Amino acid sequence: MAIEAGRGEGLVRALFRPVDIASLAVFRILFGALMLASVVRFWANGWIQDLYITPAFHFHYYGFSWVSPWPGAGMYVHFAVLGLASALVMAGLFYRVAAAVLFLSFTYVELLDKATYLNHYYLISIVSFLMIFMPLHRAASLDAWRKPSLASGTAPAWALHLLRFQVGLVYVFAGLAKLRPDWLVRGEPLGIWLSAHSEMPIVGPLLDERWVAHAASLAGAVFDLTVVFFLMQRRTRPFAYAAVVGFHLVTWALFPIGMFPWIMMGSALIFFPPDWPRRRFPALFGNARVEPEPQRLPSRRGQRLVVGLLCAHAALQIALPLRHFLYPGDTAWTEEGFRFAWRVMLVEKLGYVEYRVVDRATGRTIFVDPSRYLTPLQVKMMSMSPDMILELAHHIVGDFRARGGDVAVFADAWVTYNGRPSQRIIDPSVDLANVRDSLLPKPWILPLDEKGSPAVSRGEPRAR
Repeated sequence: MAIEAGRGEGLVRALFRPVDIASLAVFRILFGALMLASVVRFWANGWIQDLYITPAFHFHYYGFSWVSPWPGAGMYVHFAVLGLASALVMAGLFYRVAAAVLFLSFTYVELLDKATYLNHYYLISIVSFLMIFMPLHRAASLDAWRKPSLASGTAPAWALHLLRFQVGLVYVFAGLAKLRPDWLVRGEPLGIWLSAHSEMPIVGPLLDERWVAHAASLAGAVFDLTVVFFLMQRRTRPFAYAAVVGFHLVTWALFPIGMFPWIMMGSALIFFPPDWPRRRFPALFGNARVEPEPQRLPSRRGQRLVVGLLCAHAALQIALPLRHFLYPGDTAWTEEGFRFAWRVMLVEKLGYVEYRVVDRATGRTIFVDPSRYLTPLQVKMMSMSPDMILELAHHIVGDFRARGGDVAVFADAWVTYNGRPSQRIIDPSVDLANVRDSLLPKPWILPLDEKGSPAVSRGEPRAR
């Protein structure tokens, strides 16, 4: 028991050991800058209108059906607040409040419509939440300038380790998710995506070669599985970071995956020694070596509480990507346990859905096209996602009931998955009006049929 207690105390001391705050401050600056750039990008491209104001219907995450867009010009005001919070985080002004507003305002936007889900949205929500509790504003910030007593050259080591853990988790689980036949044996979906760029000058014909897709798939899996290890090693760190930059610049150039490459390139800097910005930017941080200084530590009970919360967070972040083992079949096909699991760029799916609405009193049948209720982007994302197909079915039922009808709703849903022939994904005999969504396995999703020759698909990846 004494040995176990000693180990526990050693862990507490290690997590609260002071480390140079410089790299944490740079992380804050880059994160705020990238978030501000994202807000400007949304505004400039008209996505606030297209994604959140124009749609008459929004797909909800389980348990968040109460989240809805602001009326009128409210969404523009909301994005203005999000942009202001991002700028304040970047500048380190009113940091704690700004970080909380950034987390709440961004996560609200993320929860508005499941059709807009991207992996890096989830990462932003997690990181912005964690930053609320991290003292990242004690250096290179306006808070430290206006209140010198707040300034500090060090921060507790747990903040550095937590960010490294969170960023590293993305790569590790993305690599583990690639250890599947489609990626390693068939070279899909990279083969589909690369061949779509065969018209590019010079490299275009090469991208149409099957061996290139297989080589790129293998390289991508090896990169994701090993890059964190190499970033943690002093001798290999510069080469690993060069690989991070090269890898993400290539994916940014070839695939429309938004801010994800830039977020990962900026975040990977957290693996460098914590004092690297002090050596690179002495005008901002000073070039003197920071000596450990007395820390304003919480009580012994408070320290143990922090360690317990850190362990609980780590356990949750590891468990969520593994929950797909609780569901039968291929999670990329059924999408059960697929989201919030860092399954990045694994799927090329194209779908088609038509609803058959049957009046229970008269037996009259009406065929409903989803575009009657959805925008083109929503139709595209819904047609490949069983849970979204179910939610729209319930919306159709509510629409007919509002007009005095009592109807059954069936889905004729077909999906092409990673180049396979199109096949049904929903049991067409199941009345979806009687199906209630839950986190349990969904028996009305048809299993993937691996038989048949590959079909041709010319899609584009999303960093889902």
